[in-house]
Amino acid sequence: GSSFCFLIFFCLLLQAWLEQRSRSLGFFIDGKFVCPVERQRCDLTDSKGAAVCSTACAEDEDVSQCCSSALDGLTAMCSLTCDQRAKVLLRLASVLGQHGQCVSELCGLCGVSTSPSVLVRMLQFYSSWAQLRDTLIPGWAPIGVVAVISSDDCSLCSLMLKVFPALAMGNPVVVIPGQSCAPPTLLLAQLFTASGLPAGALNVLTGNAVTLGAKVAQNPSIQYVAYTGNKQDGVMLCKATAGMGVPVSVTPCVGATCPFIIFDSADIDSAVDEVMEAAFRKKREVMTWVNCNCESVVDSVVARLKMRVAGKECVALRSEAERGLVDAAVQEAQQQGATLIQSCTPPSSGALYPPTVLCGAAAASSCVVSPSAGPLLPLITFRGNTEAVTLGNHSPHGQAASIWTEELTLALETANSLSVGSVWVNSHSVFDPCLPASGHKDSGTCTDGGQEGLYQFLRPSSCSSVIVHSTPASLDYAKFGESVASPIIPNESGSAPQFYLQFVGGKPCKAVSGRSVPVLTPGGESVLAYVPDGGRKDVRNAVEAAIKVQPGWMKKSPTARAQSLYALAKALEAKRRDIVVSLSSHAGLSVDEAENEVELSVNRLTVWAAYCDKVRGGSLPMPRSGSALSFPEALGVVGVVLPEKNPILSMVTLLGAAVATGNAVILVPNQENPLPVLAFIQVLQASDLPAGLVNVITGSRDQLTAALANHNVIKAIWYWGGAEGCQYLQYTCNSPLKTLRLCSDKNKPSQYWTRSLPVLLEDLWRSGVQWKSVWIPTA
Repeated sequence: GSSFCFLIFFCLLLQAWLEQRSRSLGFFIDGKFVCPVERQRCDLTDSKGAAVCSTACAEDEDVSQCCSSALDGLTAMCSLTCDQRAKVLLRLASVLGQHGQCVSELCGLCGVSTSPSVLVRMLQFYSSWAQLRDTLIPGWAPIGVVAVISSDDCSLCSLMLKVFPALAMGNPVVVIPGQSCAPPTLLLAQLFTASGLPAGALNVLTGNAVTLGAKVAQNPSIQYVAYTGNKQDGVMLCKATAGMGVPVSVTPCVGATCPFIIFDSADIDSAVDEVMEAAFRKKREVMTWVNCNCESVVDSVVARLKMRVAGKECVALRSEAERGLVDAAVQEAQQQGATLIQSCTPPSSGALYPPTVLCGAAAASSCVVSPSAGPLLPLITFRGNTEAVTLGNHSPHGQAASIWTEELTLALETANSLSVGSVWVNSHSVFDPCLPASGHKDSGTCTDGGQEGLYQFLRPSSCSSVIVHSTPASLDYAKFGESVASPIIPNESGSAPQFYLQFVGGKPCKAVSGRSVPVLTPGGESVLAYVPDGGRKDVRNAVEAAIKVQPGWMKKSPTARAQSLYALAKALEAKRRDIVVSLSSHAGLSVDEAENEVELSVNRLTVWAAYCDKVRGGSLPMPRSGSALSFPEALGVVGVVLPEKNPILSMVTLLGAAVATGNAVILVPNQENPLPVLAFIQVLQASDLPAGLVNVITGSRDQLTAALANHNVIKAIWYWGGAEGCQYLQYTCNSPLKTLRLCSDKNKPSQYWTRSLPVLLEDLWRSGVQWKSVWIPTA
């Protein structure tokens, strides 16, 4: 009775909050609600079609006012001590604990998935990091004003997983929620301010997420854009903001396909109970599941699924159009040989569909690779552990996986082999803010959760605090990199120019095209040398060589990788004279400057060797019984377009960061002066690095950048070059998603490379890894 009375009370409180604003919500700017007149409005209805409220669509003047408020909020946040920020978040956790039911009711009206207890846990976790930021993360500072954007189908918890850590690290935030998330986000913003958060530290604008997000990103005050939601909107946002100079991270937390793997050593009853709960829960779920079963237990699994599906009610879909997609997926699966297990016959019309298991679905079927939204559970089989991992990695997504087995060794080996950010053993959908997870493959370009998820909202204190915004150029993306340089007739006087070779698969070689391009003297009056004119096919060959060796290199022990880097430093020392001559002859350095650069390069390689076995993951303090582990993994193949300044030192700095973390590398030397890097090939040949781990391709920077961007295997691109190249990469590297580190060569002085500050090297190290968390319950 008392619970029912409390529920009625919170419903009345929520209705009063909506009526106080005439069910017409505006924006939250500078610590108060703002409701400008003559704004286009969007109506929000509940699941029964009844009107809940309307939200305003922000215009340019609202964006300007909001960003100005956020700048004032930055000043206010910087004036707070770590202790003061922590107390604000703790007060909000207490307030949210009191009003959690009201927030939950509002989310229910808007059709948004949320859990107030999870929000409270997140606030408690990030309040402690706000308290300890300067103690445990020294040398890092807030990045500045952060824009957090979500799609309409994003849950409130996923949105706040971006907002809370940004605030905890001292950044003001401009939130652009999806339409369904807008009312509860506005309510939370009011609770934040009532808890003592400075005015301007949290601002909320509503409207079309992609269009409005691009307008906000264009404002000079914005230093970082974090997107969470479905991938389609994330891709559109990346394209809309390309060329603005603002880094954008994408976390596609909606619609990911995750494997639910049942081995023959599993507790079958428990596994079937949990796969039913995961696949057919009534609340909107961000993940879809594919059930992978060992052949020896598939009959038992199917028999139990038939028992548990029987009598299940139909699940409500978002619309009849979604019902059509589900029907089409079921028909396709049946045509490919799948049989159905359904709780009842599907209704002839309407947005309802019964829980359906697609037994014997083909691994290549669209219902397995990218299932449509709806109560569908594809069921496929495997013979052994290796095939189970292959099926688990078959999806283009890499968000999470659930493994069911009583054998701990098998569970850990499988977890290590799956290319996903979160692995749950004998459990599923375990979320906690202390668990760091990166989006593997097509599931994101940043890390959320844990200490590792804080770094996206921080910058090294020694780096510039202001990102230079730019105006996007008018680019023909389809033709980028296709321009051909005018031929140069060499000067007949003097000695004949030398011909250099590039380095692919451990061997010096010519370009596949057979062409060469000239390298001119600094004054441009004569040809200094000829280098191969590499292109798309050379990049393809380099990637094929890299993917053959990278998995083995990643599995090497950190100590073994360290010894190889020490050997590379020793080989550079042995070739010191040749590299010094190349630097002084081709890079315009004096002999003393060249000697100093080589010395710094040798030292930098030894530093990266020392890093190999020093920075690791570990056990995490979960607030429940069990063991939580986190560890960094290599990205895979990394493309690096090298800077012009300090050609050898910058190259070994970036090369060492990538290789030390277990990646293979494709290096593209600076187009104007590639000769020092080509001279370094003799150092690579004298080292014991596996053939194909490091590849060097020369030619047109734009052409090779386009080739790197369009190769699906390359996971990350580190680019030092022009603004147009940065814009092209931001626009192009989204199918699949690639992690980008973009820098204008002109914005990095020589001191950036010559300084050996630990925080700068740590920043590069973190660019070369992605994080995985593994949860193993004990009760």
